[in-house]
Amino acid sequence: MSYIFTSESVSEGHPDKLCDRVSDTVLDLFLKYEPEARVACETLATTNRVVLAGEVRASETKLEQIMAEIEPAVRAAVKDIGYEQDAFHHAHFEFQNYLHEQSSDIAMGVDSGDNKDEGAGDQGLMFGYACDETDVLMPAAIHYSHQILKNLATVRKQDADSILGPDSKSQISLVYDDQGWPTGVHKVVLSTQHHERATKADILALVTPVIADVLPDGWMVTGDDLLVNPTGQFIIGGPDGDTGLTGRKIIVDTYGGAAPHGGGAFSGKDPTKVDRSAAYASRYLAKNVVAAGLASRCTIQIAYAIGVAEPVSLYANTHGTGKIDDQKLQDALRDCMDLTPRGIRQHLGMNAPIYVPTAAYGHFGRTAGEAGPGSFSWEATDLVGALNSAVR
Repeated sequence: MSYIFTSESVSEGHPDKLCDRVSDTVLDLFLKYEPEARVACETLATTNRVVLAGEVRASETKLEQIMAEIEPAVRAAVKDIGYEQDAFHHAHFEFQNYLHEQSSDIAMGVDSGDNKDEGAGDQGLMFGYACDETDVLMPAAIHYSHQILKNLATVRKQDADSILGPDSKSQISLVYDDQGWPTGVHKVVLSTQHHERATKADILALVTPVIADVLPDGWMVTGDDLLVNPTGQFIIGGPDGDTGLTGRKIIVDTYGGAAPHGGGAFSGKDPTKVDRSAAYASRYLAKNVVAAGLASRCTIQIAYAIGVAEPVSLYANTHGTGKIDDQKLQDALRDCMDLTPRGIRQHLGMNAPIYVPTAAYGHFGRTAGEAGPGSFSWEATDLVGALNSAVR
């Protein structure tokens, strides 16, 4: 039976994504000076105000310097996104920093000791997914939704007098055949903040080529199937139009609803938090399974207990597309990668300031190294050989 499936993305200027960017800016600042720093930074943004809260841990010799650099780094991040509005301006918003020391109870569970390995920073379950719908092994709807907004941001930033604002959202509904393969577009929805001088015709003329360039040949839609700023006006945007919080776009960040989600957000968390590192490792494993030709679709779940290093469970499901038994695949995955928190961080090089680029346009479906050395390491397919050897 054919069906329609929809995913959405939001731009770097969306209030929640701005908060993700700020939280990851703080994280990268800590990791720049101290790779073993502990960070759990939450951000709230509203009309001309940005507030930080959360828990951190770093050496006394570094902590004072890091804390002094946070506000300038946050303002620079907001400036890079493009906010210079009267009611939300990178140079003028009120900034409040309520970061405080990490709980000693959490630290005791996470830190390694004489008779135990470093444990997971919390209990929880994380999912990874990959499929062969696109060349980046991501579900098509979320991939194209991200690309439209990413390209639209490039267009906006290249024009100092652009009629577009930083805040935008895209949504794509794809038609799938009875084999579960995408065959075309049903609807495209795009809402973008704009200057008050811009007409709907101006906006349509600017964004239509961007959308058409992203979609596969023959998939572009027109008329009632292309909905651009359907409310008619989107002048007030960003944190002035809607309060933002870190971690509210977890489906946008992952697979657009095409795969399960464990529930944990990513941004602002250092990689001892398995919410982040194990979700990245799960994607890495799933992507390598599909890249190795062992399946067309693969879901991985890993679960942890706080303070315990080894995962309490590992699950693999190839949805009937696997070339080998799923149980055999699970055994091979365990053989190919150390899935303790420290093992994941070392394998993927995660104790580095590489997280700001993840804060918009998806944590997955990117190219390893696309934002500099070490970035998006979990998108590499360098485990293919080891997997193929392990399942023989």
